[in-house]
Amino acid sequence: MLVVSSVIGSGIFLTPVTVAGLLPHPGAILAVWLVGGLLSLAGALANAELGAMYPWAGGDYVYLREGYNPAAGFMIGWLSFFVIYAGTVASLAAAFGEAVGHPLGLGGGPILGLAITATLVISAINYLGVRRGLSVNNWASTAKLVGIAVFTAAAVALGSGDPARLLPLVTGVTDAVPAAAFGLALSPVLFTYLGWNAPVFVASEIHDPGRTVPRALFLGLGICTAAYLALNVVYLYALPLDALRSEPNAGAAAARALFGPLAGRLVGAFVIVSILGTLHATILVGPRIAYAMALDDLFVGGAAEVHTINRTPHRAIVIQAIVAVALLLVLRRFPSVLDYTTFAIVLATMADTAALYRLRRVRPDLPRPYRAWGYPVVPALYVIANAGVAAAMIRGRPYQCAIGIAVLMTGLPFYYWLRPSVKPL
Repeated sequence: MLVVSSVIGSGIFLTPVTVAGLLPHPGAILAVWLVGGLLSLAGALANAELGAMYPWAGGDYVYLREGYNPAAGFMIGWLSFFVIYAGTVASLAAAFGEAVGHPLGLGGGPILGLAITATLVISAINYLGVRRGLSVNNWASTAKLVGIAVFTAAAVALGSGDPARLLPLVTGVTDAVPAAAFGLALSPVLFTYLGWNAPVFVASEIHDPGRTVPRALFLGLGICTAAYLALNVVYLYALPLDALRSEPNAGAAAARALFGPLAGRLVGAFVIVSILGTLHATILVGPRIAYAMALDDLFVGGAAEVHTINRTPHRAIVIQAIVAVALLLVLRRFPSVLDYTTFAIVLATMADTAALYRLRRVRPDLPRPYRAWGYPVVPALYVIANAGVAAAMIRGRPYQCAIGIAVLMTGLPFYYWLRPSVKPL
């Protein structure tokens, strides 16, 4: 449920317009969503071994620290906390504010207020306890899955779409599709799969992590991939491809086309609930990165402190909320595609897969409750595929990628400032 809530948010409703604009055929569109799921699964194979080996908070930070050195761990932790997680919290909160505010005719100030309020309220829920936060997460995940299942089943049984719009399928894949276009289309798709590795960041708070973390990754990703493929089939069934390329909210547009205006409004409301669920899961996971770094004296603000009653990393939760609110005050709106965030995701997942190879070589005797299937070939294919995506993004979105690299490099002065107090490994 943590994987489902982290992954299925607003992206599956808002990114199909970008994907359809880059690819020529329904077959290619479905293929890129399947490839995104398989790429995430290949990364999950590596993360399952790493998470079972090191059932601690922190995820990528821990793997790079143990596989290479504290500097490598710090840089990837910095990137994960400030770009991937705090940035995603701000973006999701802004999306919530706009989704609620625009239909009510609210302006920029009230919309910003809604976004900040959502960030603070959900941070407070997670501040008050892990079990309370996970209960909210499980209810939100269940609501998402039930809503998607009902929508998909109703579209097939009662909708007025055209099956011919799904064609061509196989020929759509085999026809020439520029590799650069496919790589750029993978950017928003991979962003929409963001969150599949959430369990590894909270492994220290999971019962029997050596067994549970791999199962959570694989089962959660399988559910999300199936849901994404089903929804894209519904979109293509409901809307001509040219119409899909012009609809900012594919879910609401498909519902209107299949069932009328009321259904479109209902799906719009469902998107709001889905955004809140993903915002909650992101706020739950992100502070564990700062907490893990602070345990090694590589973060500020007492982020390693655990609340004596609630047993949560409460100061790390507060720090993340402050950073996210600051980003909201600067950004103010939800960008349709966070290419710089996706670029950071690609860099981070390539780095932790490289750490898997390193740890197999330098720490061969460490207990491994789970061993990555297909090693060394499948993880290598994962790194190569993500390198291709990164190259396509640098070529097609150089400005956004430069922002991600710049934020990464700003971590260096902080590392050398904190470095004198680094604990020896």
